[in-house]
Amino acid sequence: MTVFHLKAKMAREHVSHKDLLNFGVDKVNLPPEKANEYREQANRLKEKLEGYLADHPDFTLKRLMTSGSLAKGTALRNTSDIDLAAYITGPNVPQKIEDLLEYLAERLRKAFPNFSPDQIKPQTYSVTVSFRGSGLDVDVVPILYDGNPIWDGNLVSQDDGSFLMTNIPKHIEFIRKRKRKNDQDFAQVVRLAKFWAKRLKSENKEFRFKSFMIELIMAKLSDDGKSFSDYPEALQNFFTYLAKTDLKEMIAFSDYYPKSSIGSITDRVQIIDPVNAKNNASRLYTEKEANAIVDAALEAGDAIDSALKAVTKGDTIYYWKKVFGPTFNP
Repeated sequence: MTVFHLKAKMAREHVSHKDLLNFGVDKVNLPPEKANEYREQANRLKEKLEGYLADHPDFTLKRLMTSGSLAKGTALRNTSDIDLAAYITGPNVPQKIEDLLEYLAERLRKAFPNFSPDQIKPQTYSVTVSFRGSGLDVDVVPILYDGNPIWDGNLVSQDDGSFLMTNIPKHIEFIRKRKRKNDQDFAQVVRLAKFWAKRLKSENKEFRFKSFMIELIMAKLSDDGKSFSDYPEALQNFFTYLAKTDLKEMIAFSDYYPKSSIGSITDRVQIIDPVNAKNNASRLYTEKEANAIVDAALEAGDAIDSALKAVTKGDTIYYWKKVFGPTFNP
């Protein structure tokens, strides 16, 4: 065995795949019992609404559907809210964002009359329902719905407040397909990458890297045949992809539409919504913001390289802390 391979083996022994898995369980992931509690809270909300709908078939709020990271199984430990999509239909539904949110809030108050007014509040792009007992907030996002049987609808974009077509069940199935291919490793590596990005955001308020974009980049790597079973390698694949492509390669999928339907896009970053060929999920990212992501990926990739070459456990942990911060302490 060469000196290089001996050092690499020692570094792996200092911080292994299992150590990253344990770090995920202890510091990164939303604990299963907490995830179940959140899901039960969301289900109680949905069941109550469904009972109200059964008695009021003309009610314009047709369905609440769990969405976001909780539904996909990629939520982080510090998650304190749930995303629900509210499908709304009817000829009198407002088209202005502010009016639509107040409209949704009024109907939620009717469906849940035991809630006080301050427990159901319109926000910028959603209506927050607060549960006093658990302290949990549920962000209800309106989706304008025309009765489509596969649940297509128009969502209020959190990027700029515009309406864009979405499909919550398809988004969830898109991620589940990659999770099935990679067992639980796909979701874990996604969470580790999201934790890395969240730490950078906490240190620099100008740093932007949406969780949705991270999920789609990981999905692209999965589709390209990259393995997720070894976490140091999987993370290095993620950071290497960002660095090598400089975030200038279009990422798109053909699960629900042909790639030929995407058309010409000139945005700096091009990560296309897998359920809507017309929606570039990264279209508002500037050159400066894209470069910041690439630079951060280069630093993280270099740190992992150094960690995998380090001789002592102290040095190995030092370099991994450059990726995950001070809470990483295997």
